[in-house]
Amino acid sequence: MRVLVMSDIHANLTALQAVLAAAGDYDAVWCLGDLVGYGPDPNECIEVMAALPNLTCLLGNHDAAALGQIDLETFNKEARISAAWMQSTLTARSFQFLTTLQEKIVLGQITLAHGSPRNPVWEYLLDKFTAALNFRHFDTQLCFTGHTHIPSVFIENESRREIEWRRIPPNFPLTLRSRAILNPGSVGQPRDRDPRASFALFDTHANTWEIHRVTYDVVSVQSRIQHAGLPDRHAVRLSAGW
Repeated sequence: MRVLVMSDIHANLTALQAVLAAAGDYDAVWCLGDLVGYGPDPNECIEVMAALPNLTCLLGNHDAAALGQIDLETFNKEARISAAWMQSTLTARSFQFLTTLQEKIVLGQITLAHGSPRNPVWEYLLDKFTAALNFRHFDTQLCFTGHTHIPSVFIENESRREIEWRRIPPNFPLTLRSRAILNPGSVGQPRDRDPRASFALFDTHANTWEIHRVTYDVVSVQSRIQHAGLPDRHAVRLSAGW
């Protein structure tokens, strides 16, 4: 089975459409959360995602904030403004879709979480020490997470009892033989100094993981962010991927 794995769409419809077009043929879609937040198109993104066949989608921290499940004071000022706007903008249909999302899902030998298996909604996996602690919190071979907006992989080396951290270049199929935690990067707001939308293709038969990047019309999204009255920072950062 060929699975399109994506995360952190962040209400960026233009980036989402570019990813769906670039992914080609796939049998299922696994979205690791944060459909909304930051961007100008929350309802449109939810509508597109909800219509995808064989969709498995998780709850991210911005999705939870849109539902009123998280105190907005936990966000920084710009994110708080965006989250409040999101709450006022969501349609009843979009709100209902978000209420169906789970924090963590296990599919066979794969665990899915937005942040981490230990703290599915909030924790960032940005270093080997935190990753090592999280390997104790899932029993499957693989765990797919988002939240950091950075495509990466942590590999558990049992023989040397250490964690290996890698940044995998695009279009390089990585064969997964050991336990690993993998991140497909962000569709709607990359933070690895590459403004292109990021996603992964996972082949369940070959057990391979491949990162892909695709350009999209960033300027049009920036214009919609500004027109919606959202913080300029959310628009500016899209040009440089930070």
